[in-house]
Amino acid sequence: MTDSAGIEKTSNLSPREKECILWVARGKSSWDIGIILGISENTVNFHVKNVMRKLNVNTRTVAAIKAVNFGIIEL
Repeated sequence: MTDSAGIEKTSNLSPREKECILWVARGKSSWDIGIILGISENTVNFHVKNVMRKLNVNTRTVAAIKAVNFGIIEL
């Protein structure tokens, strides 16, 4: 699961993308994350969708799990 292509993709998450996916992993909604980070809900969704694309997954939950497994974020 940790092939070189996967690791390469995960290493280019922006700090904001990492922050957003961390809060997703902690069970927060996009609205909640927006309040916490002081950004709009749409901006949170933009960052989460970028993470999903970069990690090649279809749901935010799987993106959060993958981010934890790859060591990108720590709960």
